[in-house]
Amino acid sequence: MATEAVLFDYGLTLVTFEFPRDCLLRVLQQARAWLGDASPSADWLLFHVLHPLEDELEGLGEDEVDYLEVYERAWRRVGLEPGRDVLYRILDGEQLCWDRAVQVVAEALSVLDALRGRGVKTALASNAPFPPEMMTRQVTGNGIGERMDAVVFSSMIGRRKPAPELYRTALDALAVRPESALYVGDRQREDYDGPRAIGMRALLCTANARTVPAPGTPSIDSLHQLLDLL
Repeated sequence: MATEAVLFDYGLTLVTFEFPRDCLLRVLQQARAWLGDASPSADWLLFHVLHPLEDELEGLGEDEVDYLEVYERAWRRVGLEPGRDVLYRILDGEQLCWDRAVQVVAEALSVLDALRGRGVKTALASNAPFPPEMMTRQVTGNGIGERMDAVVFSSMIGRRKPAPELYRTALDALAVRPESALYVGDRQREDYDGPRAIGMRALLCTANARTVPAPGTPSIDSLHQLLDLL
């Protein structure tokens, strides 16, 4: 069956990140003025508030979290209780650091342009617990958003891959049936098993993957190879 659409994962498929330590420290230093004179140092806040969040996000299930609630708990664990408005300002500054740290995979934009040039629809369907407006800003700024016919992050719908709702929301936005679509990502459970469970075809791109695909899983070494398969 002809491929009418290709759906993509985001992190480690279309983009990579470098941890923006210096930028985050500047944000936390600025935040100290909002937290009061007795607030801990920026280095202390980075280690005790932000770093533990990375581990917490790895353990999320298929129900998406309210990230501001998760963020609020992280600050409360260290005895600090900023108001929601302050928390949002800090988080927004933090996410701006990540916006600047994102690196679009070298061939990603050209592959997306080539797909659309062939009449193939494209969509971003990815887990991301952060506020949708912040994620939308990021993909708008790095050029990926304008090359997508639909953008669906888990924070927009309240469900995370491999839950079927995320793939189906993107497919519905494209008006494409599962059997006419291909999903491309880097993780076995979320980006291969999950899409196939609802009737999509799928393959993994190993260029930036942190795990090795299971034996027999279709895979490519770079996004450019995708064009030869369609």
